[in-house]
Amino acid sequence: MLKVSEKEFWFVVGSQGLYGQDVLDVVQGDAEKIIDNLNASGSLPYKIVFKEVATTAEVITNIMKEANYEDKVAGVITWMHTFSPAKNWIRGTKLLQKPLLHLATQFGENIPWATIDMDYMNTNQSAHGDREYGFINARLQKHNKVVIGYWKDEAVQSQIADWMDVAVAYGESFNIKVARFGDNMRNVAVTDGDKVEAQIKFGWTVDYFGIGDLVAEMKEVTDTEINATYKECEGMYDMVVGDNDPAFYEDHVKEQIRIEIALRKFMERGGYTAFTSNFEDLWGMKQLPGMAVQRLNAEGYGFAGEGDWKTAAIDRLMKVLAHNKATGFMEDYTYDLRAGHEAILGSHMLEVDPTLASTKPRVEVHPLGIGDREDPARLIFDGSNGKGVVVSMSDFGTEYKLLINSVEGQKPEVEAPNLPVARQLWIPEPSFKEGVHSWIENGGGHHTVLSMNVKEQQVVDLAKMFDLEYVEIKK
Repeated sequence: MLKVSEKEFWFVVGSQGLYGQDVLDVVQGDAEKIIDNLNASGSLPYKIVFKEVATTAEVITNIMKEANYEDKVAGVITWMHTFSPAKNWIRGTKLLQKPLLHLATQFGENIPWATIDMDYMNTNQSAHGDREYGFINARLQKHNKVVIGYWKDEAVQSQIADWMDVAVAYGESFNIKVARFGDNMRNVAVTDGDKVEAQIKFGWTVDYFGIGDLVAEMKEVTDTEINATYKECEGMYDMVVGDNDPAFYEDHVKEQIRIEIALRKFMERGGYTAFTSNFEDLWGMKQLPGMAVQRLNAEGYGFAGEGDWKTAAIDRLMKVLAHNKATGFMEDYTYDLRAGHEAILGSHMLEVDPTLASTKPRVEVHPLGIGDREDPARLIFDGSNGKGVVVSMSDFGTEYKLLINSVEGQKPEVEAPNLPVARQLWIPEPSFKEGVHSWIENGGGHHTVLSMNVKEQQVVDLAKMFDLEYVEIKK
């Protein structure tokens, strides 16, 4: 479900006709060698395609127009092999609606002091060209990415790869469709927002459906479908009956499976890639969706609880960026305030994303003191250790703001026998108190998306592509 359509990135080389065709032939040959090596390196998640040595405004403008209308093109990479007069780039760059990366590199790694002459200097004046080209992008406020260094270096290739993932996620943002089953949780401020502005700025389509629409879909699910999925679950998870009667346990797990199958069919038919539900809107349902949501999260669907469509969309966006690895909806719940142990416990009533699991999930059935429904089945597991990032989108009426906090994820090591939900600890940077203070002061929400696979710089690059206000909280 997460799979995006095949994408590629165009490579455009800046030059001019001043130095003659022989130099332009060298420029093209060097560019093709760089592209061949990068594609063969195994470092990049997407293919680079050589487009052209661009020497005139007309050529550049046509390339950018074509890039806009080629769906397979996720972005454009430019390299200034020689000096490229920047006025030639103005029209095309202004028209470009895809992400842009300026690769500030040079074909040769070193200066050949024994043989260098003016012909070599004219052919290999990337330092000259970079500054002219960089100036016009800055003046146009393009918010493009700049990667600097020798193109064979692993660090340079890693930066290009990270940016490619961001660029693809940016493009996929305009395909995000969120299905809202019910409205927002009543009287909660941070989960509400301007859906029209979200569609204008981020491309998100947010559609409302009554919970009865889902209930009608659930009635069409067959016992054969449910039994097949139950058998699948027996092979994937530890099925923990606990103190429940075995028949009671199986019945309640199968009710979650019924919800799961109905949700998937509903979203596939409508082209939805994210959804949200609300424990205050459960008319006609026996259980609040729990394991059903978690299993759909594992497939790549975005989600947030309590009608929070913004976080559901951000969840889907971050999952695309992370290739659906260790990324999911989270809620700040409880603090550990002991000196030297300060941390945040993230969890939710039921719907914690299993891509964050470091332990094999257990399927358990327990009462839930909210929603006034049957005991729901849920997946229970512990989160992961490692560096991560937590993000939250706030709507201030006149603008959106993205909160970005680098964190240190911690797997809980202490048992919690009376807390039958999945759980994840994290420590905010630069310190617990400074991180929490900055988050609150800047209006960050209690619903977040936590990723142990996305880098903070990638989220910053994504915010810049949207020309979105953001706050970095880090060391």
